[in-house]
Amino acid sequence: MIIDKNIGFIGLGNVGSKLANSILLANYNLYINDLDKNKAEPLIKKGAIFTKSIEELVKSTSVIITCLPSPLIVAKIIEGQSGIINYVNKNHLWIEMSTTDEHEMTRLSKLIKSKNAKVLEAPISGGQHRAESGNIAVLAAGERSSFDRAFPILSEIGYEILFCGKLGNASTLKVITNFLALTNLLSLGEGLMLSNKYGIDLETAFHAIKISSGNSFVHETESKVILSGSYNVGFTMDLACKDIGLFDKLAKKFKIPTKLSNLVFEIFKYGEKQLAKKSFSTSIIKLLEEECNEKLRSSNFPKLLSDNELRKKFFEIKF
Repeated sequence: MIIDKNIGFIGLGNVGSKLANSILLANYNLYINDLDKNKAEPLIKKGAIFTKSIEELVKSTSVIITCLPSPLIVAKIIEGQSGIINYVNKNHLWIEMSTTDEHEMTRLSKLIKSKNAKVLEAPISGGQHRAESGNIAVLAAGERSSFDRAFPILSEIGYEILFCGKLGNASTLKVITNFLALTNLLSLGEGLMLSNKYGIDLETAFHAIKISSGNSFVHETESKVILSGSYNVGFTMDLACKDIGLFDKLAKKFKIPTKLSNLVFEIFKYGEKQLAKKSFSTSIIKLLEEECNEKLRSSNFPKLLSDNELRKKFFEIKF
């Protein structure tokens, strides 16, 4: 098995920067690249090497990880004029950690494989606070041999790691989980608003939902920043619309009459127009607050989410 010590990481956004930091803390040689070098400065101070070009990054590493905001940007990084495809060889493994289009993932993987390089998709789920602590879930798909090669790196990034089978499976499952989370967010807003209108203390309502059949990961995290008024989940409205759009595209492909996802997509597209593309996805609840002339606010809730649990021992989920 190839021993990979030199890792390249492209895309240092809210989540990517935290994943890259976990790799750096594991004593890998980390080569990084982002259009905005300012995002790289904290990692550079810790020992990461900023590369001025994709060519330099690829030629310095054996594993290249991308964590980017859209399928269009991923395609540009892979097959653009100075893209990864121009420099990879049989020694390279590309790990795609973005939430992306399964069709694009398959297409781009064929390009990479034409250069005899290996491919693995490994999107993560759990929010940027868990990306920072390392207690995040990783959904991986591709050839099992590529997963086995990547596992030492993935185990530094995440906690629960699931091999999902063939390429495209992980991308599709990530889109599904994001759709479910965003649908849950809308229902939580309406549930909390009903509690508020009825006169139930919102802190009481939060804990009632938490111990009930209506509880969820979204409630235990995103409800907190709604009630604090910060809405800060580090995930923006344009990304929410992109992910629901990917779900909608898959539903149409398989002719599934998804009435619920159509409505959720419509609500978030309206929210993106009213609140701005870079507003937090949780700020969709502001529209409900405005219509009801009520603020969903309660003390004792954090402005920022944090994972206070110690780093958990990684493991592969097997069943």
